[in-house]
Amino acid sequence: MRHAKGPLLSIDLTDRTTSETDIDDVLSSFIGGRGVGTKLAHDRVPYDADPLGPENRLYFTTGPMQHAQMSFTGRMNATAVSPLTDGLFSSNAGGFMSRNFTATGYGAVELHGASDELLALHVTDEGVEFEPVPDLAGATTSETVASLAESHDLSPEHVANIGPAGENEVRFACIMTSESRAFGRGGLGAVLGAKGVKAITFDGDSTPAVDVPPVQMDVHREAATSDHIMKRQGTTSVTDLGNEVSALPTRYFSELQFEGVEGINGDRVEEKKFKKGTCSACAFACKLPTKDDETGVETEGPEFETVMSFGSNCAVDDIVDVMQSNELCDQLGMDTISAGDTVAAYLASEDEFGNVDLVHETVTKIAHREGVGDLLAEGVARCHEELGVENWSVKGLEFPGHDGRTLQGQGLSFAVANRGADHMYATFYALEYPLVDKEEAMDPSGLDAKAERLVGRENHHAVLDSGVVCKFSRGFVTDERLAELLGAEFEELLTVGARIVDLERHFNNQRGLDRDADTLPYELPGFERALDDYYDARGWTVEGTVPDARLGGSGGAAPADD
Repeated sequence: MRHAKGPLLSIDLTDRTTSETDIDDVLSSFIGGRGVGTKLAHDRVPYDADPLGPENRLYFTTGPMQHAQMSFTGRMNATAVSPLTDGLFSSNAGGFMSRNFTATGYGAVELHGASDELLALHVTDEGVEFEPVPDLAGATTSETVASLAESHDLSPEHVANIGPAGENEVRFACIMTSESRAFGRGGLGAVLGAKGVKAITFDGDSTPAVDVPPVQMDVHREAATSDHIMKRQGTTSVTDLGNEVSALPTRYFSELQFEGVEGINGDRVEEKKFKKGTCSACAFACKLPTKDDETGVETEGPEFETVMSFGSNCAVDDIVDVMQSNELCDQLGMDTISAGDTVAAYLASEDEFGNVDLVHETVTKIAHREGVGDLLAEGVARCHEELGVENWSVKGLEFPGHDGRTLQGQGLSFAVANRGADHMYATFYALEYPLVDKEEAMDPSGLDAKAERLVGRENHHAVLDSGVVCKFSRGFVTDERLAELLGAEFEELLTVGARIVDLERHFNNQRGLDRDADTLPYELPGFERALDDYYDARGWTVEGTVPDARLGGSGGAAPADD
């Protein structure tokens, strides 16, 4: 099975020392990316670790497809215990950093401990530099990358960093890379902030040799010549459809359609797009560099989920206002889904839907934990009671679009996903929208026969996240091509995916997350029976826990003893 290569570089932030560990068995068993990050975290992070404490460990990993010159491969993974969900959490980001990471020669990089002063870490194939950067305290994403470009001649493509939100341990702070791309969900930016790390850079000339078969060029050619609507509108191309079928959360989830959708849909985004945007080696180019000449707002995006969270869910009907929210989150370092939903909860509590000035003011307050922002920085699950609104989250993670009350298989997916309310864990919504391939389509109503299908999609997506291959490769990286690219039978790959999901769930079980956490803030017909079917298909207990017997036989790194 084709996999990432290189040792584990462990960086002790407390003592400012480093060590290397051979992890060939982990890499060969779990491919790379999310799989390797999950296995290392499962074996090396204490089950009772405080997400914002020095005992939590943050892993950066990438996969064998970052050694290809194929579209859909400009991505990498970060894994740690989430301060938002309190469970093991993997997030991946696009952009251009992944190949600079592989150039260091490492298969994985681990951060543990905590620094007593703000640092920038510079990881190269010659070692690690620990650089105190007190002057970057409170700096935005752009300010940080500009400073590193001037002082170290490193472009944004080499840099992962946090904004003020991460430094202030906002529970949904993200890690930014390539300036405008995000390890978005789960609050991993707060983990980096708690460790006293403002930025980490990757550079070198020691990329390991990983041969990728010629099928990569077939994928690349088709991506380049495709006339897919996402090349023009990115994920916002689904906005009108979501609204039409009543799956677009509106006014803090109190409605499922937004009367102002025409002001924030894909057409409006396309009108503001002023050039192409892409990730490393990708000819699909679905990113959205946008600007508004009248106001001077320039950003990358917004993508659909931001259009939902800061648009319909806040009852904002002007795409320029949503662009401004998107840019604020990028500069301050916050997940746009969680931030937008939390702002929407606050608007609901104040009866201020549509108040754009209040939206932008509140985003800034959250990042700096000023005034009500200090409460909102904890996320919906921790602040909803004080606000007097419903808790629209699963396992502490705020909801994206593709509403599960309409797309009910997606609702089940939100409930059981180890990450919580995350649409990308299985992208089950793709089977329930009416424009899907008829052979793949499922009736969005009801949960019959959906649990086993969901398990297969989760396993498949775990493999993509380990490759690392973009989810938008659907239709280009077929099952057969994925098997050829990774040098294994497709069923063997699905077995690897199942082991990754098992490890995530097992770690979370040790932290008290079981069936009681697999819930929704609304009822779905047949939900409890579907939960039983899902656990049965996974080989878990009726309480949603993983039997120890399912964890045997996988490669592992030595447990950390520091």
